[in-house]
Amino acid sequence: MAASGRDDEKAGEDISSVMGFSGFGKKARTFDLEAIFEQTRRTAIERSQRVLEDRQKETQGELSSGPSTAFKQKEKPSASTSRQQDSDDSSDSEIIGPPVPPGLTAQAAAAADDDDDELVGPPLPPGYIGSTADDDDTDDDDNDTVEDDDDPVKKIPDTHEITLQHGTKTVSALGLDPSGARLVTGGYDYDVKFWDFAGMDAALQAFRSLQPCECHQIRSLQYSITGDVILVVAGNSQAKVLDRDGFQVLECVKGDQYIVDMANTKGHTAMLNSGCWHPKIKEEFLTCSNDGTVRTWDLNSEKKHKSVFKPRSLQGKRVTPTCCTYSRDGKLIAAGCQDGTIQIWDRNLSVHTKFHCRQAHTPGSDTSCLTFSYDGTTLASRGGDDTLKTWDIRSFKKPLKVATGLTTYFPMTDCCFSPDDKLLVTGTSVKREEGNGKLVFFDRESFRKVYEIEVASASVVRCLWHPKLNQIMVGTGNGLAKVYYDPVKSQRGAKLCVVKNKRKEKQAETLTQDYIITPHALPMFREARQRSTRKQLEKDRLDPLRSHKPEPPVSGPGRGGRVAAHGGTLSSFIVKNIALDKTDDSNPREAILRHARDAAENPYWVAPAYKQTQPDPVFAEEESEEDDDDKEPEWKKRKI
Repeated sequence: MAASGRDDEKAGEDISSVMGFSGFGKKARTFDLEAIFEQTRRTAIERSQRVLEDRQKETQGELSSGPSTAFKQKEKPSASTSRQQDSDDSSDSEIIGPPVPPGLTAQAAAAADDDDDELVGPPLPPGYIGSTADDDDTDDDDNDTVEDDDDPVKKIPDTHEITLQHGTKTVSALGLDPSGARLVTGGYDYDVKFWDFAGMDAALQAFRSLQPCECHQIRSLQYSITGDVILVVAGNSQAKVLDRDGFQVLECVKGDQYIVDMANTKGHTAMLNSGCWHPKIKEEFLTCSNDGTVRTWDLNSEKKHKSVFKPRSLQGKRVTPTCCTYSRDGKLIAAGCQDGTIQIWDRNLSVHTKFHCRQAHTPGSDTSCLTFSYDGTTLASRGGDDTLKTWDIRSFKKPLKVATGLTTYFPMTDCCFSPDDKLLVTGTSVKREEGNGKLVFFDRESFRKVYEIEVASASVVRCLWHPKLNQIMVGTGNGLAKVYYDPVKSQRGAKLCVVKNKRKEKQAETLTQDYIITPHALPMFREARQRSTRKQLEKDRLDPLRSHKPEPPVSGPGRGGRVAAHGGTLSSFIVKNIALDKTDDSNPREAILRHARDAAENPYWVAPAYKQTQPDPVFAEEESEEDDDDKEPEWKKRKI
């Protein structure tokens, strides 16, 4: 009975341990901490000695049966010891005991590297070196990466392209927001179109089109550094600022054109040529005009400009700035002028130039673009004399490099630096049906032409290389805006819209019920339809009005009481309507007595009223001409 009771009690403990409530109702266990610490120290020493012995055996090569025997587990220690080992493994693996021999340091480091690599499976044999295939692949990849980094041409994203149809006339302005989500295009057709890469599908349609400056060509478009507003520079004298949706935020004031000193006017008085935003201050922008001034503006004060810069020739005369820009840090303002000079001012000092090059380009040719490199030391200028030059602003007398033979026909032909600052890009112009416009890439250091892209059978006017997207936007002379990208090297932008399918056009819903019929559409109100035209012609022949032949127009002097048409003048109207009486009034007596007999026989108006008091009229008797001739004196008679 006692044995069976113990068995039942043991079975109950097993069940309670499985169910998870074995500790309920029992006294808590007590532990001797000093004994546990001492046992742990001894276990650690034994473990360290075991590891050292195993490593020494591996070094001596005594384990020929395989690597698995060196890692056989020893007998399991007590429960308290195993728990303490787990806690040691989770903590820092500090080896307690004698130091490691110096010969085993390299092997320990190799073992640590293997642990870092987290190899799955049994450890490698002591004499195993390993396959070098992976290392060779890694080295090749590293070499390729180094070559790609050294060769900037391989970074040009030109493997794919999309075409945005702006219109039929020249795309003269391009603008891309800092994030690369939206593109704006402007052209000679006065339109500004908004393109959203994330919202477009493969149809590539603009989501908004507007004419902010009515009938003026768009000269420049640019997003601010925050991307919330757009500067629009057109052919008029007032620049405008629009928000992202195309609504007007600001319109610059127009100056007084009768004031001689342009510094005393509040705004520009002639056509604008260019404009751009400050690279650091989001409320400030810059414009230049044919009135011979470069003005800065504040977005919060539209009543007057902020400051005025007046370019001057060598003789001190006024010259026209054709392009303007800020330096990358926003401290300098550069302007290219019609007399071939490039003048640079300090942004805070508007009187005298800080840098001045008198013969940068050919006098009389419009410098179409100025742009600073990303490092801020080099200035690139695109001239109307078909050249592209780079300048070091620290020594501004002579250009660093010059490229010639780059034809341009437009006053806004662009040039820009690549995001890595190693390439310089510009476009070339062609006449209609005389070749293709090209996008030409120059190495910044050697100024050697390293690459070119044939864009279209028209001039390349605008080019823009976005640093975040790594995509190139190009505006052409036939109304196209092209985007060049690489699926691997480029980010977002055009890659977002080319993968979307075209939306299906919604079909008009046809009503199957509730027809609305107008009363005259009912058969009872319809006119009888003639089934045969022959019967209708016979009826028309019997009708005297319809069968009447109209009289031909009178030509010549007129006949039958009709006068020929002489035009629409007053005299022709009088001749036609008033002077139609052809009666002969040469005899006034007959004209007066024409209706005398009718009046005497049938008096109606005047004669009955004066019948009693009116005397009888006495008229002179008719005299013949022969009698008159007889009574004439002899000396008046005509001699025959």
